[in-house]
Amino acid sequence: MEGRTIGGKCIERGNLSIKIQIELPDELFAQLMRVAEAIGISNPEEAATVGLAEWVSRRKSELDDRDPNEKYAVNEALDELLEKKK
Repeated sequence: MEGRTIGGKCIERGNLSIKIQIELPDELFAQLMRVAEAIGISNPEEAATVGLAEWVSRRKSELDDRDPNEKYAVNEALDELLEKKK
């Protein structure tokens, strides 16, 4: 599989740090960068982080709609990232 590897951002909370590395097909990477550049994001790591945060937010809403008594908690760092990008 041809593709590009994106080294993800580290999310730091206290002493916890998480880094995700993914390999994207060339076409998906090109689409990611086209959208990112259109909204003023210049690097693929930040674009991928924003995309993941938005995906988590949408899934969170779906889970909340299924059972409001057992709401899924989203990492505060992702919530903050989404707020900064609005």
